[in-house]
Amino acid sequence: MKQIKIADATLCRENSHFSFKEKIEIARQLENLNVDIIEFPEIVNAKADILLIKTISSFVKKSVISVAAGIGENSVDNAITALSAAKNPQVRIELPVSPVGMEYTCHKKPDKILALIESAITQAKQTIANVEFCAVDATRAESDFLNKAIDTAINAGATSISVCDSAANMLPDDFAAFAANIAKECSVPVGVKCDNKNGLAIAQAILAVKQGVDFVKTAVDGNTVPLDIFADMIKNCGNDYGFTSNIKTTELHRIVKQIRWVTGAAQSNISAIKATENNNVHLDKNDDITAVTTAAAKLGYDLSEEDKSKVYEEFQRVAAKKNVGYKELEAIIASVALQVPATYTLVNYVINSGNIITASAQITIKKGDEQIQGICIGDGPIDAAFLAVEQIIGHHYELDDFQIQSVTEGKEAMGSALVKLRNNGKLYSGNGISTDIISASIRAYINAVNKIVYEEA
Repeated sequence: MKQIKIADATLCRENSHFSFKEKIEIARQLENLNVDIIEFPEIVNAKADILLIKTISSFVKKSVISVAAGIGENSVDNAITALSAAKNPQVRIELPVSPVGMEYTCHKKPDKILALIESAITQAKQTIANVEFCAVDATRAESDFLNKAIDTAINAGATSISVCDSAANMLPDDFAAFAANIAKECSVPVGVKCDNKNGLAIAQAILAVKQGVDFVKTAVDGNTVPLDIFADMIKNCGNDYGFTSNIKTTELHRIVKQIRWVTGAAQSNISAIKATENNNVHLDKNDDITAVTTAAAKLGYDLSEEDKSKVYEEFQRVAAKKNVGYKELEAIIASVALQVPATYTLVNYVINSGNIITASAQITIKKGDEQIQGICIGDGPIDAAFLAVEQIIGHHYELDDFQIQSVTEGKEAMGSALVKLRNNGKLYSGNGISTDIISASIRAYINAVNKIVYEEA
């Protein structure tokens, strides 16, 4: 069964105005979905864009992080700097290969473009092992020149090639044959990017996959192959035609819907983080147990019959005083559902953090009669603490959500931390309360871990 890789370009959408937090949320959801490659556009604002990529690199560990370069001055250097903290970095050299593209985008003649391809890839390869050459507007290129450009890229060290039907001027079967001929001649993986202005991108992509290409560039909405439709086609047709993908199909539509909330909110100038938090949960004292458990399922919780009763009982107490939304229901589930005996308990911790040092955490946890210590550094005190807990328990769980909010007022206010971990597709939430918000966060994380361990046992 051939594994088709999916490179998602949602964050490269033209005329998009995502905030820093919105970009982080989209990347986090794509990582959760098991997208193979998350693509970012060329660095424009060096300070902000490099900080963004480095921040995203702190939690994107499975997917490849791909940053475009090629046209702008210092673009390759900026891409390398941005990717310095990425676990799976890729520089993507995007250059036009059609006569009109070379003339009006780069203002260069063909021989200069070939020299630029070679120099950019050679420069990137000095630091980043994984370099893609993306032949923009490939379907309108002269065939001899396109072959020269691809050969130049591979000889310079490109580890993958992608060809683009930027003008959407090919019908699906012709484009599939075009891409297949390139794939047959290349010694590296070949992918495709199709423009959807004629509504044919999905047909072009799936026929190209059938003809032998290795990866497809997608996006949530935008002008290219729709991520959810393509992933569904791979799932539905793959067994018959011998291909599959890494996408979590059971979570596909939920996650794509969340990303659409973000992208739609960005276009409407609404806070995307609030859009994802809202989740259309609006409950009051008149709602029955079915409505409450349905809302919990919408948030991703698979509750037992016992926990459904506990959650509904607590819901009635809260709903008598106020309406219940997303945050309130999350807190109810965290406080009463799946409460279990503690396998792990926090003994003590020491956190070192500041603006001139790397944050570190030393944590001691008790398991039975044994005390186990973990020491880790991280991107901030909370990240270091969570990594230290993972080191102690010897297992990494997917952090689905992390929230901090004040419970009381004043300088000695109690802080509440909510941690949601995902294991085998199920959500487990933990709650921690303390006047020290780091303590609350550690306790919430351990609380969620205890629920996972207990259910597995």
